[in-house]
Amino acid sequence: MTDVSPRHAPLGFNAFVAMVAALMGLNALAIDIMLPGLPAIGQAFGLDDPNRAQVVIVAYMAGFGGGQLFIGLLADRFGRKPVLLFGLVAYALAALACIIAPSFEMLLAARVVQGIASAAPRVISTAVVRDCYSGRQMAQVISLSMTIFMAVPVMAPSIGQGILLIAPWQAVFGVLALYAVVMAWICGTKMPETLAVEDRRPIRIPAIVEAFRSVLGSRMTMGYTLAAGAFMGALFGFVTCAQQVLGEVMGLGNMFPVVFAVIAGSIAFSSFLNAWLVERWGMRFLSHSAVLIFLTLAVILFLTATTITLIPFLILLSFMMLMVGLTFSNFNALAMEPQGHVAGTASSLIGAITVTMGTLIGSAIGQSFDDTIVPLSVGYVFCGLVTLAILLVTEKGRLLSRGTDAER
Repeated sequence: MTDVSPRHAPLGFNAFVAMVAALMGLNALAIDIMLPGLPAIGQAFGLDDPNRAQVVIVAYMAGFGGGQLFIGLLADRFGRKPVLLFGLVAYALAALACIIAPSFEMLLAARVVQGIASAAPRVISTAVVRDCYSGRQMAQVISLSMTIFMAVPVMAPSIGQGILLIAPWQAVFGVLALYAVVMAWICGTKMPETLAVEDRRPIRIPAIVEAFRSVLGSRMTMGYTLAAGAFMGALFGFVTCAQQVLGEVMGLGNMFPVVFAVIAGSIAFSSFLNAWLVERWGMRFLSHSAVLIFLTLAVILFLTATTITLIPFLILLSFMMLMVGLTFSNFNALAMEPQGHVAGTASSLIGAITVTMGTLIGSAIGQSFDDTIVPLSVGYVFCGLVTLAILLVTEKGRLLSRGTDAER
């Protein structure tokens, strides 16, 4: 990209993308680094149902989804940088609270708080990108950020497994706290304020109503937000039961982090591919094609769920995750495109709806785990069908367009 926005100066383009990716990584790390430690947490608190340990992830996601409702309002009023720094500090403190939690319920409470705090880097990273770029350039920046960001889930389970080899599960939360502190220092010293003073919006009921009306009243914004939420349900459904599916059903055991890294790596590769292709083919064509391919693969997985063996399953799953990387950044960019005048609030509301939908659908898939991959395959088909239906309504039946990405 040659058209670099001056709004993130003195950060150059590469540094800006890296910063956005690192902020996004806080959320991925808080989820995926926990996966190898879920059995240890369950044993530590005497949980009878192995599926209950998944709630450590669900609690974080619930806070993450709800926190986004108000983070954008604060970011539009006080600016991006101060709200971001407050969220990073709160994230680190919540991680420390997880370390000393005396009960499973207190651990879940601390995770909810950590999720709420993590809404700040998620919302503000998206709003900052929208402050500086628009259209296909915005999609390209998000895709490049996602490519770097996906290194986190690729490495996170292995990092978590490595920590567990030399320390108890509480040390995982120590790593999360350290990461947040480092990011707070980097953003505090290097990140510019991208929201001009004259563009700040007061926290007044009429202003909030106006911003919410802009988001909720846009067919494109709401359509692609709901589509992203349904599609996230498929991804989150796999994440919640990944350790059980790969480690137990497929018999990978301690090899789980390595295989999970390969699967997550396919998302990173497709995010990079999307950044290269989006300027040529457009957000709609790429994301719509990915959903159709994902649904086809999901049907194949469902039909073979009781007989499929390890290698075919991993190949099929990797190709499905490849489609994920061609979807989320484009859906998010399409949803944000009409909302430049209320980017902070729009990012909040879009994120809250997307994550809440994904959490509800994904936790339902995870909690239905029955020592087979059948619930996962059913969940994938369901998410694919719902996403496709939403896209058909949003685009009035016109899919795979290579034309303008402006709101129609």
